[in-house]
Amino acid sequence: MRRYAILILTVFIIAAAAVAGISYPVGADKKIAAVPLTELTAYTTLPAETVSILADAYEKETHVRVNFVPMAPGDLLQKVQDDAVSDPTVVKTVDVVLTDGDVLKRAADLNLFTPNVSESNDAVGKNFKDEHDRWTGLWYDPIVFCANKDYLRKVADIPDTWQKLSQAENVRIGITDFLAADASANLMFQMIGQFGDVATYQILSGLHPKIVQYARYLSNPVRQAGMGEVDVSVAVESETLRYLQNGYPLKIIYPADGTAYMLTGLGISTKDADKIRAAANFSDWLLSDEAQLALRSNGFYFIPTNPGTLAYKTFAGKNLLLFDNNQTFDEKQRGEFLDKWVKQVRLVAGDR
Repeated sequence: MRRYAILILTVFIIAAAAVAGISYPVGADKKIAAVPLTELTAYTTLPAETVSILADAYEKETHVRVNFVPMAPGDLLQKVQDDAVSDPTVVKTVDVVLTDGDVLKRAADLNLFTPNVSESNDAVGKNFKDEHDRWTGLWYDPIVFCANKDYLRKVADIPDTWQKLSQAENVRIGITDFLAADASANLMFQMIGQFGDVATYQILSGLHPKIVQYARYLSNPVRQAGMGEVDVSVAVESETLRYLQNGYPLKIIYPADGTAYMLTGLGISTKDADKIRAAANFSDWLLSDEAQLALRSNGFYFIPTNPGTLAYKTFAGKNLLLFDNNQTFDEKQRGEFLDKWVKQVRLVAGDR
C-alpha cells in the first residue's frame, strides 16, 4: 500500500511540474513581448506630441523603444557636444538627434555625427541631406499663401509671389510674429539668404501695413483666413492642410518666386556598433510610408523627402519651388536680422 502511495505522489509531482512547466513560459512570453528588445535615446527639438506619436508607432511595429528628450536648439547642440567629449569609458547618453536642418548642419560641422548610408536615404535629394551623409532630412514643411476662397473670387490678379503680395492693394494679411516661432523667423532668414537683406526688408515693409495682427502661434493665421478675418495668410502648409481637412474654405497658393521651408532630419551620434545599426533602422523607418501614416492619422501633414514613398507620390504640390540658397546664419546674425526688422519695419508704422 505504501508503495502505491509513493507512486501516486510521484505521478502527482510530475504532473504538477509539467503543468507548471507549461504555464510559466506562456506568461513569460507575454512579459517578454511587452519589453522592448532595444532602446534608443533621442534628443529632439520637435513638439512632444509629434515625437510621442512616432515613438509609439515605432515601438508597436518593431519592439524598439525610442526615448525622446525634448530641449531647445542651443541646449541640444551643447548636450551633444558634451556627450561627444566625455570619458570614452562612460556610456554615451544620446544615440540620435531629431531636429531641424540648421541644428543638424551646425552639429555636423562640429563632427558630432556618425555617417550613415542606406537605400532609403540614398534616394533623398541632395538639398535635403548632408553631402557626407552625416545627417538626412526626413520631411519638410513649406511656407505657403493660405487664401480665403471668398477673397479669391473677388480679385482679378491673385497674388502668387512675394512681391505681388507685398504690393497688393485692399488685402488683409495674417502672419505669425517672427519673434514668436522658429518657423516664422526661419522664413525671414531664408528670404534674406535668397533675396538679400535689402529686398527682404522691402517686401516685409510692404506687407506690414496690411497685416491685421502678428500672431503668436503658427495656427492662428490659418484660422483667421478660414474664418474670413484676413484674406491671405503667410503660413506653414502643415497647419493649412489641417484646417482644410476640417472643411475650412481655404486654398493653398505656392509662391511662384520660391518659398522657405522647415526641414526636419536625423543624425546618428552614437559610436556603439549595435546602437548605430538600431539608429540606422529607425532612420529608414522615419523615411517610410509607415511614419507618414502615423503622423497624418494624427493630423500632422508634412512633405516626405523620400521620393519612393506613396506619401510623396500622392502629394499634389510636391514640385513647389523652394529657396535654393542654403546659407546658414549664426545666432548673432539671426539676432541682428530680427532687431533690424523690429526697428525698420514693425515699429515704423506702429506695433500690431
